[in-house]
Amino acid sequence: MTQTGLSEQNPLLEPWTGPFEAPPFHLFKPEQYRPAFEAALAEQKAEIAAIAANPAPPNFENTIAALERSGQALDRVASVFFNLAGSDTNDALQEIEREIAPILSRHRSEIYLNEALFARVAALQAAVETLHLDAEQSRVLERYSIAFQRQGGGLPAAAKARLAEIGERLATLGTAFGQNVLADEKDYLLVLQAPEDLEGLPSSLVAAAAQMAAERGMPGKHAISLARSSIEPFLQFSARRDLREKVFRAWAMRGETGGVTDNRMIASEMIALRAERAKLLGYPTFAHFRLADRMAKTPDAALGLLDSVWTRARTRALAEQEDLQAIVAAEGGNFTIQPWDWRYYAEKRRKALFDFDEGETKPYLQLDRLIEAAFYTANKLFGVSFVPRADIPLYHPEARAWTLIGPDGKEVALFIGDYFARESKRSGAWMSSFRDQHRLDRESLPIVVNVLNFAKAGPNEPTLLSFDDAHTLFHEFGHALHGMLSNVTYPLISGTAVAQDFVEFPSQLYEHWLEQPEILRRFALHHETGAPMPEALLQRLLSARQFNQGFATVEFAASALVDLGLHMEPEPEKLDVLAYEKKELERLGMPEAIVMRHRTPHFQHIFSGDGYSSGYYSYLWSEILDADGFEAFEESGDIFDPAIAARLRDYVYAAGYSRDPHAAYQGFRGRAPSPEALLRKRGLADAA
Repeated sequence: MTQTGLSEQNPLLEPWTGPFEAPPFHLFKPEQYRPAFEAALAEQKAEIAAIAANPAPPNFENTIAALERSGQALDRVASVFFNLAGSDTNDALQEIEREIAPILSRHRSEIYLNEALFARVAALQAAVETLHLDAEQSRVLERYSIAFQRQGGGLPAAAKARLAEIGERLATLGTAFGQNVLADEKDYLLVLQAPEDLEGLPSSLVAAAAQMAAERGMPGKHAISLARSSIEPFLQFSARRDLREKVFRAWAMRGETGGVTDNRMIASEMIALRAERAKLLGYPTFAHFRLADRMAKTPDAALGLLDSVWTRARTRALAEQEDLQAIVAAEGGNFTIQPWDWRYYAEKRRKALFDFDEGETKPYLQLDRLIEAAFYTANKLFGVSFVPRADIPLYHPEARAWTLIGPDGKEVALFIGDYFARESKRSGAWMSSFRDQHRLDRESLPIVVNVLNFAKAGPNEPTLLSFDDAHTLFHEFGHALHGMLSNVTYPLISGTAVAQDFVEFPSQLYEHWLEQPEILRRFALHHETGAPMPEALLQRLLSARQFNQGFATVEFAASALVDLGLHMEPEPEKLDVLAYEKKELERLGMPEAIVMRHRTPHFQHIFSGDGYSSGYYSYLWSEILDADGFEAFEESGDIFDPAIAARLRDYVYAAGYSRDPHAAYQGFRGRAPSPEALLRKRGLADAA
């Protein structure tokens, strides 16, 4: 059945013939999604049945390549729907999301638990040495074999049925978890009523707070939302301790309100179901199951990294806390530093140590200039360029599009940037795709999107970023390049579809170029005068890079350790997630003035779906790779060294999952990574 044959009326299913064959977002309506999903699901069911029942002996073409060709309509519908469900949702889309999530899980289970299909894949894997496959085909076959085994292929019927039930229930719970967090964030707003409520806030934050209030129907007032780009600078600069406490408590209590959006029972049930799933598949815990197919391989390896960093980071954080407490005492305060105080007094200490005030740098960190900086870096490394596109309908007026042009002048990808916080968008920052790269049957050029949540400036004003925001922009663009520069034949191993503890390497590596004086001198320009950031200020900014790293590492590592611990519990069916969180933080000796970066009831990385469950450690694991990897450029004396950049593109950004991650890294670097590079990067090498 062709896509056109599915429906002549539903634009989600018809060929997209506009510029770049991009989704015609302006034609899509909420009521079209369910019929589109139903038709696309039916099409893939028929395709899978035909593959499984093929009377011919299995070969790569009639089984693996056929699997790769199946479900194209479903991929298109799902990519549009779930991207919009995260970046521009509404009540209608959320209702569909709740309905469709378990249906899609059931459909996936039916594929991977199909015994005839599993038998064909297993037979091919057993005979792989005789099939005369090329390296990429061998890799795709291996990944399918692993996927079928990890989904329950070959297990008894009762176990497979239970695995399917667990998958459906987890899909329902994960959807509810994410929607609850979004609801809590959407419902809260700290309105700054009086002039004194703005005390200490830089002009850029005042302008952003005014814009936020105006967007929420309160023109002339100022407001702070629970978007990280709104609340963190408020905590950093507001002189009003009472307001800092008020907004911080709301931020920390997302998903823990006691009402219909409370996520505690959802998280507990998800952990128990994941544990049951792992045991059905032969693993002692979910963490063991999850990490078996990652670079780390075992929970002990991930815990070893986290524990080694934790000890140093905690020592540094406690010293930092003493320094902040001294500032409080010097100012006549008679209180102990609390979590809502840390950022405020850390900013004071940074200014005292480095003569550096982040308020001084923001006028030089314009969003549009930093987008240019990210593009420029890609050009210098990989020879690509970006051309604005105004002829492609996008899903929101604030989204923008560019075509990525390769060194040969040909179109390589479409890039969409969606940068501003809004009520219809979940919090955080991420990269996703509306179409992945592959060359199966015909060239499929990727359509990649970066979604961020920067606080939007007022009308006719440039949006100014903190240096942390700028890092986020470069980080997500690194992910985007990983998707856009992909150069493989098969969809299964395209772009960012790599091991979870490798996927953050290309994105975190890309952040390093933001901190290079060559980039800052060129793009850190004052939004009013166009003058470059003064050299003295630039040097103070760079000299302060390792400031507060005890705090930053502790808040991250605590979240990663709690994540792994929750998924290693021996009796998860009896688990109270908050009691566990409290007990684990006490065991670790968590400083009382620091809170986990993501507390359990709003830890979307591990509960809004399955992406980072037992895998939040991945950021730190990948940081070993990015710290060591950038040192290759530094050692060469050229941060854009052409030979190193070519290896980086060939073995990492363009390679998808065509290689084992360890081999991919060694192909780029010429050796295994040095863990000491991570400690040097974070300034923890001397901490004990």
